[in-house]
Amino acid sequence: MKALSKVAKAVQASTTIEIDMKFKRMKAEGIDVIGFGMGEPDFNTPENVKQAGIRAIENNLTRYTPAAGTMDVRNAISYRLKEDWDLEYAADEIVVTGGAKHMVYVVLKTLVNPGDEVILPAPYWVTYYEAIKMVGGVPVILETTAETDLKITPELLKEAICPETKCIILNNPSNPSGMMYTKDELEALAKVCVEEDLYIIADEIYDKLVFDGQVFTPVASLGEEVKERTILINGVSKTYAMTGWRIGYACGPKEIMKVISNYLSHCMSGTSSISQAAAIEALTGPQDSVEAMRKEFEARRDYMYARIENIPGVSAIKSPATFYMFMNIDGFIGKKLYGVPVRDADDFAALLLDKGLVAVVPGTGFGAPNYVRWSFAVSMETIEKGMDRLEEFLDAAQAEEIGRFNLDLGLAQSEMAALEAFINAHRAAYEAELAAEQAAKGEN
Repeated sequence: MKALSKVAKAVQASTTIEIDMKFKRMKAEGIDVIGFGMGEPDFNTPENVKQAGIRAIENNLTRYTPAAGTMDVRNAISYRLKEDWDLEYAADEIVVTGGAKHMVYVVLKTLVNPGDEVILPAPYWVTYYEAIKMVGGVPVILETTAETDLKITPELLKEAICPETKCIILNNPSNPSGMMYTKDELEALAKVCVEEDLYIIADEIYDKLVFDGQVFTPVASLGEEVKERTILINGVSKTYAMTGWRIGYACGPKEIMKVISNYLSHCMSGTSSISQAAAIEALTGPQDSVEAMRKEFEARRDYMYARIENIPGVSAIKSPATFYMFMNIDGFIGKKLYGVPVRDADDFAALLLDKGLVAVVPGTGFGAPNYVRWSFAVSMETIEKGMDRLEEFLDAAQAEEIGRFNLDLGLAQSEMAALEAFINAHRAAYEAELAAEQAAKGEN
């Protein structure tokens, strides 16, 4: 048989899905393992939204819809953006598809020619890197540090730009780090993008899950010059606990949205009519469930952060948004746990799953090999148990290493004692032989 596509074969499996699959396999085998891997709310879709989907089926709204989405759902998105962020988008400036992940790919396909460079701040969501390669683009990774709160600076962005640079993906708030750019920080970055003529792909799927009274700023709200080069990506998955409904959308200049719509008409034939009907209710109906979920996530974040900060050897970033916490494992890189060298987050996460029965996502796939990602989109009871197991895992590992060291030291001391006894025994024999020789010489 002829070879498969080189592009398709080069695509790596999603780290988040891979971890979750192993976790589920262990759970199916009856192992008492706890999972903190997948990025979806543990809340149910609000009842009014579910009923809207049911009504759509009962009313036979089960046929093809326009490739860009129904007019009603696009109007609902327009309404929500105006209501929440005072952003104005007409229906022909909005396109709907089967999830924000799919929209990321389609937007890249629309903007990027083979060989074009796409700037990607690290840590980054694993799909961005693979999607850039899938469309023939070249990912240009911008490394960040804890000192800059894992965020890029205008200077770093400017240095990375060259004639081949087409756009930047700005995920704000960020998966996996949970970090969020302030308005001033965004304005400084947007200024560079305008000056250098870059498109901004603004993935803002976590815009409603913000903590500590902080204010989220959409990139497109920073003025017309910025808005006209920004493609805003969002959806209903995280905000309304609708991950399985698969509704994502993009907003931007109508010329770009037209190209996206044309592309979708050949690769998707439109998005689920039932899911679109449910999304309309989510976007235009009561929003109290959103705030209830946000508050619960904030309480869980506070607890998880406090626990991690009290565990020696690890530290955490107190996420200002999302439902993720990035844990720094620098203290264990280059050392051994349970006799196994820890080279990066992959090794740490594998050990934590095997020995501690806790599944987290290694930051290696996010471009952050010294971090692991915890999701606090699980119950408080699960978080408590997970933190207990993390503590026990590290305590037991370090106790074992101390025991191993003491054993090695004991063996070394035993070997030294045996060697010393051997030397002493031979010294006595040698001294006796020497004395006999001297005595013999004296007699002569």
